[in-house]
Amino acid sequence: MADEPVKIILGDTAISAIERTPGGHRFRRSKDRHRSLTHCENCGAPLTGHYCAQCGQAAIDYRRSFRHVIADVLDSFLNWDSKFFATIALLILKPWRLTNEFLAGKRVRYVHPLRLYLLASILFFFAVNYGARDLRFEPGKLGPKDRAELEADLKKGDLPPAARKELEALLRESSPSPAPSPQTTTPSPPSAPGTDKQKQEYGKIGERPFVVFDQAKSTTPFERWIEGRAKEKMGEHGTKMGLFIATLFSNLPYMMLCCIPLFAFVLKILYIRRHIFYIDHLIYALHIHTFAYTGIMLIVLATIGLNRAVAGAIAGWTIALLWIAFVVQIFLSIRRVYRQGWFISTLKFFTGGLVYLVVLLLALAATFFITLAIP
Repeated sequence: MADEPVKIILGDTAISAIERTPGGHRFRRSKDRHRSLTHCENCGAPLTGHYCAQCGQAAIDYRRSFRHVIADVLDSFLNWDSKFFATIALLILKPWRLTNEFLAGKRVRYVHPLRLYLLASILFFFAVNYGARDLRFEPGKLGPKDRAELEADLKKGDLPPAARKELEALLRESSPSPAPSPQTTTPSPPSAPGTDKQKQEYGKIGERPFVVFDQAKSTTPFERWIEGRAKEKMGEHGTKMGLFIATLFSNLPYMMLCCIPLFAFVLKILYIRRHIFYIDHLIYALHIHTFAYTGIMLIVLATIGLNRAVAGAIAGWTIALLWIAFVVQIFLSIRRVYRQGWFISTLKFFTGGLVYLVVLLLALAATFFITLAIP
């Protein structure tokens, strides 16, 4: 009992020492909560605005009433929100102005090009995967060997849930039907010799395999390796083609992200006499790809809405005009960003488009090969 006053005195003394320490933590009283900050709480530098000139920390005093904190949060959110919508509106209506403003140094009022591209890319390829989820490749009725192969894949236990559900559905849908009774069978008419040979090799038209691998034509080790990987990824008779296509679609965002620097390189070659920095071409490439993703999504949504509301010639002409406006916007962006005449801009528009189309086809082939090669 005699030690309790000593502990209380020592505790109060320690608290007072901490409060007197310059770097010690101290809770503010309610009368200090509304004072304005004159020095940065992070580095101690004098404040001359809403942000510290030394470390960049915002000059916000969070030890205030809760309504002030909520007001700051809403203000920050609405500012970002207005910046985002201003960027999207300018991107759709005048994509060239967004690039020119950024290159001119007026960047604080717009979303960063890379962040804007990543957001549009995520939404675009999510819509692509969502639209292609019902895409099915019917390989026909499964034979005993194909069924055993799919069942073996299911027993491995390393498949993702979506792939497992698709294989289970494929096995259920292709379950063998009961053999017809002898009374219901009717003799088939005679057919040509070539047709009989085709039926003997591949079965009936509705039961033929989706993919057929001819081992006799695989002569080199590389061809045999490709055939082995194709069998593993697509199935012996294309039974896993849907899974392969879904995996290929999931790799397309990475392919397009790698194609953007290549598109900027094509622009660098086309405008090599203008002595423009490569980073300027890259900014334009990010903006124009973002415009392409956004425009395609809006046109597809408009197509769905028009076909449901006013199906017919009016919907068709409106959709055609939207696609024409989409291409015209890309052409105008090239002309007004690089500021050349109509003839030179048209020539470089078609030349660059053709070269980039070849780049996209090569990139798609490389993505197909990588998807096939990766275990």
